[in-house]
Amino acid sequence: MDADSLLLSLELASGSGQGLSPDRRASLLTSLMLVKRDYRFARVLFWGRILGLVADYYIAQGLSEDQLAPRKTLYSLNCTEWSLLPPATEEMVTQTSVVSGRFMGDPSHEYEHTELQKVSEGDKVFDEEVVVQIKEETRLVSIIDQIDKAVAIVPRGALFKTPFGVTHVNRTFEGLPLSEIKKLSSYFHFREAIDLKNKTLLEKADLEPSLDFLDSLEYDIPRALDCLFPLGSWSIQMERGNALVVLRSLLWPGLTFYHAPRSKNYGYIYVGTGEKNMDLPFML
Repeated sequence: MDADSLLLSLELASGSGQGLSPDRRASLLTSLMLVKRDYRFARVLFWGRILGLVADYYIAQGLSEDQLAPRKTLYSLNCTEWSLLPPATEEMVTQTSVVSGRFMGDPSHEYEHTELQKVSEGDKVFDEEVVVQIKEETRLVSIIDQIDKAVAIVPRGALFKTPFGVTHVNRTFEGLPLSEIKKLSSYFHFREAIDLKNKTLLEKADLEPSLDFLDSLEYDIPRALDCLFPLGSWSIQMERGNALVVLRSLLWPGLTFYHAPRSKNYGYIYVGTGEKNMDLPFML
């Protein structure tokens, strides 16, 4: 959710229990404005909160003018002081994939993982147990990156791509019409397209290049199975007398997207433990 409209955004997302105390709201309003100024971001998003056993991580992201350029991610334990996280790498994701369970809430905490490594002595090769230390800060970077790639979304038309390949916020976007709000095809992943590149020219014939340049949610895996589960890994609900549409991720429980139809008000927030729902394919 955009930090410039934080109070309204928190109100729209409050139906999912994503609330903050008045003190936290006041601290976020002030500190995120300073983050935007000090780091010279074009936009600052309040990404959400990862719940820890000792403390919670409050996450914010800074965006440049190009909305799909790599984002800068920051975290705070008190909504006042923010620390910049390093960019996620494939090595980080692989390294932290062996860690499970809740976050502690301490960036310096180290998880211990025992793995077998092959050791050779002369002509003999044998397995030796090695204890690997994994910092919680590294796991935090990895989880945020995975959630961003899997379930960060925007409504169709909220962004547009120029002929030069740069993605901007669409200032003329006036919201989705009521006839489109319950369709997964009306929502796109907020990242570089992956599936779109594999489509044939015939499949792309009806697409608008300046608007349909991202991957649609309708092709998400696990996909919908017949009419019993038409939305696959997403839940769509209308709230406040059809004045608000809310999408919730079943793959990453805690991710909530909201949009007031025929308005510019939209955004997403994650409030959860940072644990993926590995049972989703069996639930479908």
